[in-house]
Amino acid sequence: MIQMSNSQMIDFLVKMYENSTEAIFFLDQEGKILALNPTAREIVDDRLLESLQQGNPSMLCTFCRGYTNDQNEMTCFDCHIQNAEDDFSSFQVYLETKNKGTVPYAASYHPIDEEKSTYVFMLRDLTTQFKTQEDLYKNKLMKQTIEAQENERKRISRELHDSVVQELISMLVDLRLTKYMDDPAEVQKQTQQMEGTLNRLVEDVRNLSVVLRPASLDDLGLEAAFRSHFKWVEKNYGLDVNFSSTLNNRRYRQDIETAVYRIGQEAILNAIKYAETFQVSVLLTELEGYIEMYVRDEGIGFNKEKPDVKGSGIGLSGMEERAELVGGTISIDTEVGKGTTVYLSIPVKRSQS
Repeated sequence: MIQMSNSQMIDFLVKMYENSTEAIFFLDQEGKILALNPTAREIVDDRLLESLQQGNPSMLCTFCRGYTNDQNEMTCFDCHIQNAEDDFSSFQVYLETKNKGTVPYAASYHPIDEEKSTYVFMLRDLTTQFKTQEDLYKNKLMKQTIEAQENERKRISRELHDSVVQELISMLVDLRLTKYMDDPAEVQKQTQQMEGTLNRLVEDVRNLSVVLRPASLDDLGLEAAFRSHFKWVEKNYGLDVNFSSTLNNRRYRQDIETAVYRIGQEAILNAIKYAETFQVSVLLTELEGYIEMYVRDEGIGFNKEKPDVKGSGIGLSGMEERAELVGGTISIDTEVGKGTTVYLSIPVKRSQS
């Protein structure tokens, strides 16, 4: 064990205090600043610092923008400094600094001398860590987005090959055969068959274009796009979608409308694939500045703690990512034998157009 004299220990502590990249404040029980290191002086405005040194603890609030708890990113509710009896050995706080604007810090606040009621308030700048996390998240999201795009392109490619291309090849063969037909009745019959094939091709291409991007979503909004899509679902899959909405044709930002529509599509597709049900209810509404969507089926449900993942497993994560991109959240309420509810909530500011 390394032995150190008191003078050496004091020398090390003083150097750490003076040279630390963390901002260090020593406070009394009333919040008056007893001492602060050079890093702390760099982040606090001189006039504010003077007020703090005079013992005005409420002045902390003038440059504090709130701390982070499990409900809010920035809040003043149950302020850490004003509730010193709780465990505040580590928390996140946002401060308005002198030269860097609002900066996130990892903070700690705890007593160092119980008898004299002396506290230390320490701040470590999290800007670099946040930037690293943000870049990592963006890279991860980009990879998942590219993977989703490639999967969608593969699916479209298969549909084009298996339906449109095969039908076109069949028509080409039929068209060549007509050159060798002498009987007008046979030519007419062959022409009618080709006309039927063309009609099917038109329908296939129309359905594919709707899946890629429905014109009604851009022109008329969410309600019209969903009604059109649910009719198509009922026709092609036999699933009865009970759709209700209180939006009254209100419009939103394009990215929000796209996110809601795609998440609704995916939730319905999951019900078709896995819920083993013939009926789904969809509610679309706006409440207190949030657009909300409920997709409810009475199917077989699943165990959220130990889900039996079917298919690719990227459907739910894809919905969550779409919601996050527009500041929203997704939650799943399900139980084996009792169906599944997908709940979407997105903060909105409606389009003025």
